[in-house]
Amino acid sequence: MAKTLRTQADYTIKTGTGSGGSNSVILDTKTTRVKGDLIVEGSNTSLETTTLTIEDPIIRLAKNNTNTTDTDSGILIERGVDNNAAFYWNEGESSFKAVLTTSDGTGTSITDTALTSIKVATTPTDSNHAASKSYVDTEILSAAGFILKIAGDDSTQITVATGNTLQFTGDSNINTAGSEPDTITLTLAQNLVNVNSIDTGSSNGDLILRANGTGDVVIDDTLTFSGAASTPTATAVTKLYNKTPAGGGTGLYFINSQVSATEGELISKKKATALAIALG
Repeated sequence: MAKTLRTQADYTIKTGTGSGGSNSVILDTKTTRVKGDLIVEGSNTSLETTTLTIEDPIIRLAKNNTNTTDTDSGILIERGVDNNAAFYWNEGESSFKAVLTTSDGTGTSITDTALTSIKVATTPTDSNHAASKSYVDTEILSAAGFILKIAGDDSTQITVATGNTLQFTGDSNINTAGSEPDTITLTLAQNLVNVNSIDTGSSNGDLILRANGTGDVVIDDTLTFSGAASTPTATAVTKLYNKTPAGGGTGLYFINSQVSATEGELISKKKATALAIALG
């Protein structure tokens, strides 16, 4: 027989010392229906049900978040002996993340142990939809009009057709090597060959040939001096240069401020012999 309990004011059921005690109210019934708002004021709500059905189309999480500290919020799935899974809003990164985690959902943050995959429809139907890897790969390989052009220093354009490989090849002095991820390394060979000229990169700049350590700069062939436009400035190093031959008969001059402020000409064997005879 149905019974109705009606009161004219609030009605309280209290066991022992109430919420601070250890006693419980147990409703042993097939269905418990609350006609009105249900407010649970406690630190934990646990539902031990097989199926949870919610009519509300929007679930609000982190209701009392004041945004004074970073608070992650989302759904966490228990996975037994394996790390839990979570799909949540990461407040610190301002993004949604799908991760594996050791967090148990009792705090205000999720500790990621690894990112995990999200499957989406193979073919997106809107420009803002997430696309699957399969869809992106197919679109790139079959895209009509997809043309990659490469140009060198001479501005000559090379078209790389779909499915082809762009290969970097070195000359006798340059070595190229490919490595993952997406790296091409260019290496200048230590022994340069087939080099016809070396020019400095700046106007009036010095070209320096320097051996390593106590090694020498060795000339294995004829060394030619072009005519100097003027006598260079004397410095504390020896400078060799070519000008119109004078008394020395060689046209090969040197200048060094530690020797003299003026230039000197290297004397030829013929001139040296004649000078020796003349001087007796």
